[in-house]
Amino acid sequence: QVQLVESGGGLVQPGGSLRLSCAASGSIANIALMGWYRQAPGKQREMVAIIAGPGITTYTDSVKGRFSISRDNAKNTIYLQMNSLKPEDTATYYCSARNNWVAWGQGTQVTVTS
Repeated sequence: QVQLVESGGGLVQPGGSLRLSCAASGSIANIALMGWYRQAPGKQREMVAIIAGPGITTYTDSVKGRFSISRDNAKNTIYLQMNSLKPEDTATYYCSARNNWVAWGQGTQVTVTS
């Protein structure tokens, strides 16, 4: 199992961009699935994007065409590039790693407001 640390959150205006990073404490090369989830106040945590390998990605419908997930196994890091941000994207974003176990990061806050 690995420990995950997210970074890159912040305050941005609608239409802006942010890039989230998730650094793992160990190798992610053999981790089957890594992904990003988010939780807004009063709502359940939801999947945003998942990546298994190069080109093997899944996105929730609301972020398709705006967000892009990638993983760099050499750096033990995954990323979430978020473009055209909307106020409804405001949430705490969590990184997750899954094999036959699940690990979560502590979360990073993203606030989209004018």
